[in-house]
Amino acid sequence: MSPRQTDKARLFEAYLVAAARTGDAAARARLVAAWQPRLIGHAWRLTGDREMAREAVQDGWVEILKGLTALRDEMAFPAWALRIVTRRCRRLGGRRGRDRARETGLDDQMPLAASEDETGPDVLVRQHMRRDQRAALALVCLHELSVAEAALALDAPEGTIKTRLMHARRKLRDHLTLQGVTP
Repeated sequence: MSPRQTDKARLFEAYLVAAARTGDAAARARLVAAWQPRLIGHAWRLTGDREMAREAVQDGWVEILKGLTALRDEMAFPAWALRIVTRRCRRLGGRRGRDRARETGLDDQMPLAASEDETGPDVLVRQHMRRDQRAALALVCLHELSVAEAALALDAPEGTIKTRLMHARRKLRDHLTLQGVTP
């Protein structure tokens, strides 16, 4: 999409947000239809679990639609909605992670030492880091959010987002090089 098309799309979404805020059911339905796949993809990148992603987005829509009247800047909708879903994912992931830890005998007191063992808390930490990097890269490169908007969406400082992007880009470059593609 060219920058001009992106600007038009963002302006149209801002119009939908404004119309939905006034109670326009058709605008609300179009907003949900436009954003549902993006929010599901975002939640999946954060959780790595399709059902958890759907649950987070479903819960997120309740909060998003209730909160539209309080949103002052329609252009801020993308980062704001993504942030709501990010928080829902973290709540669900935290609750389910604690449940999994109890089921497997892993608890929060266990040290996070690096090992070659593919089970245990260190693997969960690495998976979480990869998901955070993937989410940051997708928001900036696919959704064309600025670093500041991605930081808001992921509820993290801008410096953290820049670091995640640096690591994600390096991993992507290394992967492409291994595949024989010149980045």
